[in-house]
Amino acid sequence: MKKSSAFIWLIVMLALLAGGIYASIYGLDPEGTGSAASIKQGLDLAGGVSITYQAVGDENPDKEDMADTVYKLQKRVEGYSTEAIVYSEGSDRINIEIPGVSDANSILEDLGKPGSLYFIRQTDSAGNLNYGPVSLGEGMPAIYMLSKSIDELEAGGDIVLTGTEVADAQAGAVKDSMGNQQFVVSLNFTPEGTQKFADATTNAFNNGETIAIYYDGEIVSAPRVNEPIMNGQAQISGDFTYEEAERLASTIRIGGLKLELEELRSNVVGAQLGQTAISTSLKAAAIGFALVAVLMIVIYLLPGVASVIALGMYTVLVIMLLSGFNITLTLPGIAGIILSIGMAVDADVIIFARIREEIAGGATVGDAIDTGFKKALSAIIDGNITTLIAALVLGIMGTGSVKGFAQTLGLGIVVSMFTALVITKLILKSLYTIGLKSEKLYGRAKERKTIKFLSGRKIFFAISLVAILSGFLFMGINKAGGKDILNYSMEFKGGTSTTVTFNEDMSLDRIDSEVVPVIASVIGGGQIQCQKVQGTTEVVIKTKTLDVSQREAMNQTLADKFGVDKEKITAETISSTISSEMKRDAIIAVIVATICMLVYIWFRFKDIRFAASSVLALVHDVLVVLAFYAIARITVGNTFIACMLTIVGYSINATIVIFDRVRENLKFIRNKDTLEEMVNRSINQTLSRSIFTSLTTFIMIAALYVLGVTSIREFALPLMVGIVCGTYSSVCLTGAMWFVFKTKMKSKKA
Repeated sequence: MKKSSAFIWLIVMLALLAGGIYASIYGLDPEGTGSAASIKQGLDLAGGVSITYQAVGDENPDKEDMADTVYKLQKRVEGYSTEAIVYSEGSDRINIEIPGVSDANSILEDLGKPGSLYFIRQTDSAGNLNYGPVSLGEGMPAIYMLSKSIDELEAGGDIVLTGTEVADAQAGAVKDSMGNQQFVVSLNFTPEGTQKFADATTNAFNNGETIAIYYDGEIVSAPRVNEPIMNGQAQISGDFTYEEAERLASTIRIGGLKLELEELRSNVVGAQLGQTAISTSLKAAAIGFALVAVLMIVIYLLPGVASVIALGMYTVLVIMLLSGFNITLTLPGIAGIILSIGMAVDADVIIFARIREEIAGGATVGDAIDTGFKKALSAIIDGNITTLIAALVLGIMGTGSVKGFAQTLGLGIVVSMFTALVITKLILKSLYTIGLKSEKLYGRAKERKTIKFLSGRKIFFAISLVAILSGFLFMGINKAGGKDILNYSMEFKGGTSTTVTFNEDMSLDRIDSEVVPVIASVIGGGQIQCQKVQGTTEVVIKTKTLDVSQREAMNQTLADKFGVDKEKITAETISSTISSEMKRDAIIAVIVATICMLVYIWFRFKDIRFAASSVLALVHDVLVVLAFYAIARITVGNTFIACMLTIVGYSINATIVIFDRVRENLKFIRNKDTLEEMVNRSINQTLSRSIFTSLTTFIMIAALYVLGVTSIREFALPLMVGIVCGTYSSVCLTGAMWFVFKTKMKSKKA
């Protein structure tokens, strides 16, 4: 690189950073596209639409049918936002909350009337048409209309199957006989539906008929049957756009609910958190970023400057991509991004440590930069790909907050690799080329006495065992004392939703400062969420489950303190927003992600012992943090899932860095007697990385904890414990476990 080119690149990088900061604040156009303000925000930050449905007919529908309907609706509304939530209210109502939208009517129109989907024969046994095309006039397409009522069709056996017998419906693309792409709707039927559909399509094919799909008062599709369909899988083709195919698939999915629902009410609700919560979180981000920047420059000198510029680029890129990909951002999501800023320096720390080692080994600064990036590449790629695998699996298999977390995590990983391997390198080489070549500007690795971590492995194993067992012990104590083993929040246990009409329009910050403390004193504390209903003076207050006396006491206190009319206060019991199906999906997703990570590590390191040690360390960290939740009684809610998943990604990344050095050093030993020494040396060589990465991440989270609101602190505190635990397990346990496996097990090649 020539000096003139280096100057140009530095100017371009600084200009791009300045432009990115401007775009993050003001956007790329007058509408603010690409700015932080244009990011779709969740219910806790910006509010959204709340829709309540009631089951038609049966006053007390079956609990299993309600649970199945809630789960299927959850999958349906995730098309609007991964942070949308669905939960039951009372015994026969279902509430849907969709963040980031404000037009309830358009949502209701698109969502339709859940239930009442039928597959109908074209003609009855006497040959009379059950439905047929009706012309709307010259030049207008014909539409299909029923000639009989649903009751008449059902009595005559002309409904061949119902929506509940459709297992799934998805839009997709296939190639036709000419090789052209066309959009279709793929259907999968239940075992019972498979047989019914086989009989119906055989009859329709023999008679040259169609089978119509009837939903919410109209026939939405009347496809011709080209052949009998016996395997329970069918495709509906036609002159669809993708949007039309997706709309039909969505209609069929929601029509497969076990209960028929009717809209009871719909509201536009405000944010759950006031501006104070958002502003303090942003202030924490700014302070944390500044502290990390200072730390990087003080420790790593000129490379630290390059890292800070790249970190700024990382931040603005993440903001613009969150807006561009229309990812819904919640307050835990903001915390996750702030956390990722701390973790984004990890690759730089690995690179800079390698550069210093090369300089200490006698290389010139220029050669040290090239070699440092080259030698750090495998650790960076393996660590990030392992975490990215977890993000992909969680994004595909997870639901709700798990899917939202996976999106943010995956985005952060890709951007951080780009900024570290491309932007940091380009800036650092440009700084070197313009004349900043002195070794003093880059630092030199110092010779330090090797700490013999493996010598204390039995003590470390014992400490970890005690920490994990103490968690289970406290869970037992909690259970014996009549409490839950963990302090489950409303998201896991459900609670009571109380709607209060105040005499004035109160701001959410005022509600948080004046109303919430009063309610907490009456009901004995616990998690309290408040939402305003826009256009009214109503406030929806969600608390733990209240008995009759607690409800009455709260109502009386609200009347005495704020002058509200007790007669206008209504309350309903609400279910958990995290259903048993969602818990199951999350657990399965985490298990599959763990297995995929194990397989990848096994493949890359050619030794199952590396993979086994990594996964054991991961499980260790999760169990220790779980013990902290049990002992400290930290609230277990939506942030619990995000916290655990963050620790999984953080833990595996730190372990990979150490194992990469073990793999490298393993090539240079020739006898068993030096194996323990080699492992100790590998841990010591990566110790600065382990400490500094943990420190920068800890600083970001600590700033959140000090300045954040209660919900953020409940997220930040376990994360700080997880960061410390992840560092401990990586340094003190993983190498020791690998050494034990290495000396006790035979090698298993991939």
